[in-house]
Amino acid sequence: MTIGILGGGQLGYMLALAGYPLGLHFRFFDPSPEAPVGRIASRVTADFRDESALEKFANGLELVTYEFENVPVDSVRFLAERAPVYPSPRALEVAQDRISEKTLFQELGIPTTEFVPVAGRDDVDAAVKKIGLPAILKTCRMGYDGKGQWHLRTADDVAKAKSELSQHGTITPASSEIPYILEKYVPFTRELSVIAVRARTGETAVYPLVENHHRGGILRLSLAPAPHLDPAIQRAAEQAARAVFDELQYVGVLAIEFFEQAGKLLANEMAPRVHNSGHWTIEGALTSQFENHLRAVVGLPLGSTLAIGCSAMLNLIGETPEAAEVLAIRDAHLHLYGKSPRAGRKLGHVTLRASSSEQLASRLSELSSFFHRPEYCLDAVLSRPASLRA
Repeated sequence: MTIGILGGGQLGYMLALAGYPLGLHFRFFDPSPEAPVGRIASRVTADFRDESALEKFANGLELVTYEFENVPVDSVRFLAERAPVYPSPRALEVAQDRISEKTLFQELGIPTTEFVPVAGRDDVDAAVKKIGLPAILKTCRMGYDGKGQWHLRTADDVAKAKSELSQHGTITPASSEIPYILEKYVPFTRELSVIAVRARTGETAVYPLVENHHRGGILRLSLAPAPHLDPAIQRAAEQAARAVFDELQYVGVLAIEFFEQAGKLLANEMAPRVHNSGHWTIEGALTSQFENHLRAVVGLPLGSTLAIGCSAMLNLIGETPEAAEVLAIRDAHLHLYGKSPRAGRKLGHVTLRASSSEQLASRLSELSSFFHRPEYCLDAVLSRPASLRA
């Protein structure tokens, strides 16, 4: 069986590595000739809107999936006429637009932050008056890893954001689209994410919630399972994922990011694909998110999502440490994506696994000074050891 994957970054790379032991074959489609999957699989290099290239890509495929949610929906619909596509084009369409995403959550009874659409710079003041400060102004599309966001705390921040909107060129919305969204800032306790999977048969499985730490809008550290987790919070996250599954007739892995506030969850956004906060599952769960995504889309039974002890996943951003320093630590696993270094670029990740939260904290403290810089959030976590105790 040959599976087509739209996008050839590290997520696609890890999907292929998980699929080869299952006897699966892969063909990728990515505009970049430097995409990491070029080392391990065949690919078509062309613009996502090139229909002749898409036709060539689809020839002989059993099905298509994606590792990148900013693929044009029209291109995915084009492919869906030639092979099954999982998750569906509708799921992709909803997840690409923050207003559609939050509207879906609210229709399904999933609580979200307060928000208001913003048509342009002339509507910012009215939106701020309705939402209040502090707030976050975001592009509805194409924003990721902190891009396309303005944190508004004061009137000066509002004025600066308005001046920048007229220069902002990362999106070119159609006339029927709302280009921005203003969200009320939430004084949350922590950020959590759930990774869930639904198979073509309707079978579902959910991984334990993960605690995530960001700097500069980029995920730096994930702790799995999330420490000090109230079982009611896990149940609420699972109910949210299953509600989305049912509404979209979803197939594959889904990630939903939440804010935890006063013992409740507020949904922030979802990703219709395998997710960075689920990388720990490669070594830290009985079945990785990558294998389970493939099982789901192919129609195989899902694997167990049970965590093996406790795990920490650290992203390698912009530069990488010495491999020997990482691998000298017991149960440390290094993953490099084969990308050239660049500021803000995800080059790899490290997963640490331990039998207990106390042992995990000890192993985290052994990491080199490379990881004890402020952007890795490690010292902040280790300075409050109670957060690492189950």
